Amino acid sequence: MSATRYTYLGPEGTFTEAALRTLPEAATRELVPMVSVPAALDAVRNGEAAAALVPIENSVEGGVTATLDELASGTPLMIYREVVLPIAFALLVRPGTKLSEVKTVTGHPVAQPQVRKWLRANLPDAVWESAASNADGARLVQEGRFDAAFAGEFAAATYGLEALVTEIHDAENAETRFVLVGRPARPAAPTGADKTSVVLWLGDDHPGALLELLQEFAVRGVNLMLIQSRPTGAGIGNYCFAVDAEGHIADRRVGEALMGLKRICPNVRFLGSYPRAGVAVEDVRPLRTGTSDEDFMTASDWLARAQDGRA
Repeated sequence: MSATRYTYLGPEGTFTEAALRTLPEAATRELVPMVSVPAALDAVRNGEAAAALVPIENSVEGGVTATLDELASGTPLMIYREVVLPIAFALLVRPGTKLSEVKTVTGHPVAQPQVRKWLRANLPDAVWESAASNADGARLVQEGRFDAAFAGEFAAATYGLEALVTEIHDAENAETRFVLVGRPARPAAPTGADKTSVVLWLGDDHPGALLELLQEFAVRGVNLMLIQSRPTGAGIGNYCFAVDAEGHIADRRVGEALMGLKRICPNVRFLGSYPRAGVAVEDVRPLRTGTSDEDFMTASDWLARAQDGRA
């Protein structure tokens, strides 16, 4: 395995690369762009890279399905860190192009919902065609295959383009969350401001099946930050659920919730416990009464005494 190589959704000039370069260790790693999320993750699975940074969620459209599906299937991987990056697009064109001359536009499929209103107001007749990434869209504009691409303004210099319009976003304060993914290992120690990610499969479809999963978290005071259903590929109506929960697997409330889920789910895939991006310990909401590690230990000691006739 190359311990010094990180892959990311490329080519050069993507928001993913910009997010990766915010990590301190990126300065000492070989950063290798890949053509797709599966390719970036497969490089980790195959031992060609130590880790990969890929997008997993944005504040406009929710989960990035390509990443969620890859993490839910294939050889297991683990999330070790997350990065949250503010997102604003620029309309990149070949030098000298006027807005009235833009008839075809491109960008990553996740970008389209984030600029749809702007497109309708400013380029209502432009034809959209998706690209593998926003930076790949910029490359296609450079090659003359499209008139304009929605990408980060920083990508203009890489592809010899200019930003015709900047700060394009339909939603104020739009953000995308990226995750650093590696091969499974022991999670880092809890920080007090952590997140745990899992994928859950229902045993069978019956009334209240999803509620039973959610109750394992609720009764232990574990707050859910994301839950998204994804088809398993086994036929209509067969779904798994990607879940992000507050806390660390080493926290008693989280660990016991996961044990409860393992008892009722045919499959539980642990995707990692890792620090929440941009959240300090003092910003974490206080735990509900009865859900701290001390509360769980007190209850466990009481049970032991009861079993010994000392309660």
